[in-house]
This record gives sequence, structure tokens and C-alpha cells, in this order.
Amino acid sequence: MLFLLKKYIGGLLMPFPLLLIIAFFALALLWFTRWQKTGKSMLTIALFLLAILGIQPIADTLLMPSEKNYQTRYELRETSPQEINYIVVLGGGFTYNPEWSPSSNLLNNSLFRVAEAVRLYYRNPNVTLIFTGGTGANKISSAEVAAQVAQSLGVPAEKTIALSIPKDTEEEAYEVDKLIGKQPFLLVTSANHLARAERFFLARGMQPIAAPANQLAITTPLHPWEKYIPSASYFQHTERAWYEFLGSIWQSIKPDSHPELLPENKQSEDTISNTKS
Repeated sequence: MLFLLKKYIGGLLMPFPLLLIIAFFALALLWFTRWQKTGKSMLTIALFLLAILGIQPIADTLLMPSEKNYQTRYELRETSPQEINYIVVLGGGFTYNPEWSPSSNLLNNSLFRVAEAVRLYYRNPNVTLIFTGGTGANKISSAEVAAQVAQSLGVPAEKTIALSIPKDTEEEAYEVDKLIGKQPFLLVTSANHLARAERFFLARGMQPIAAPANQLAITTPLHPWEKYIPSASYFQHTERAWYEFLGSIWQSIKPDSHPELLPENKQSEDTISNTKS
């Protein structure tokens, strides 16, 4: 129930639906009340924000604080100073239509995460890819869809693991902890999501190594028309920045749903993790 409440309230607080709500409320004031000045002011503000939040310099300025520490890709080599056995790929948007090509079932940021994980796998084929994410409204889970995409790109099925229980990042950290314990691993997710994701894993005493994917905030040159004409794609950058801001607030106030194992249970859990490794 708490998960659904979080999703509905969080969804309505995103910039696009929130500005639409303000705009429709302003129209109601203009059509049905005498509060004409208030309605005009609210409608003007909503339209102004819809425009400027889709301009590249503004959108990426808002997004950059989430990505600034993750602008450089990770390179996995067979001679890495730490032994890496697993690459954990966090779930994202997806659907499932078996008639589509596998990659078409990964939406928004998900495909970029899987592509980066597959790239890292080919740098060292000794690693195993762990995909996370629940079923949502589909027959199979985000993790299973991501694993299918990786396999379609040449990763052997035995080198993929799908964790289909987690519904959010906190639950993903919990399930990965049960599987691999405290050994170092690569954590692949969108650059703007990495800081918040790392905190969930670090809170469990785990050793994530950031492997960012899907950097969005552009710092390289663009044509003037690409920078200053409002675009839906750049508005999405604003939404990602706001999503991570709301997520960080929620992370700071929400109690841990999966407390650490009691000391007497840790040894047996570590034994299970080492066996699976």
C-alpha cells in the first residue's frame, strides 16, 4: 500500500502533471469564478515553466548536480585491482510484448543500463550479470526482460540472474545483499540515480562500485536551436532531476523496510552468499 501511495503521489508531483493541474485549476478560475487575476497569473506561471523547463541549459543545469560525480564511464579489465564477480543492473521502465524485438521492451533509461552492463561483460566475461526489478503490470518482470535483452546481445543465459521480487531500489539492495553478501560488485544504473542508489547499498554494509550509464546532462557543444528551443526530451531531463530530488527526500524520511540481519543470522546468510558466488 505504501509503495502504491508513493508512486501515485510522486507521479502527481512530477513537473508535467503538476503544471497541468495548476493550468486546469487556473482555467477553472477564469471560466467559473471572479478570480480572474489569480487565474491569469497561475496560467501564465504554468505556461512559462512548461516552456523554460524544456530548454537545454536550464534542464541540464538542474540535472547536473545528480550526475556530476558520474561523468566518466567505468572500465572493467581482467587485471582490475579488485576481484569483481558480479555486475548488478538496476531495473527501470519496461513493458512486455513477445512480438517485439527484445530491446523494444525496455523503456526510457532501462535499455541504456543493460547496454552498459553488456559492454562491461565483454570486457571481462568471467562476471555474472544480476538484473533486478519486479513484474509491475506485466506477465514477466523487469529483471527477466533485461536478462532476455542481454542474452539477445550474446551474453550466455548461465551468466545472467534475474531478481524479480524487488519493486524499488531499497528492495533491490536487500535482495542483492542476500545473494552476494558483502563482496565488491559493479553497480550499473543511470548516472542521475547512482548517488541515491549507492546509499541504499552502502547502508547495508555492501561494496558497490559505481558504473554509470545513461548520462543525460550535456556539457559538449550544441547548435543554438538545440539549446534554446523548448523540447520534450529536455523537459524529461528536468523531470529526472526533480524525481531524484523527491526520491532523496523520501529516502531520508522513510524507515528501512528491511532491517539488517540479527548478528546470529549473519553467519548463515554469508555462507549462503559465498556458496552462490
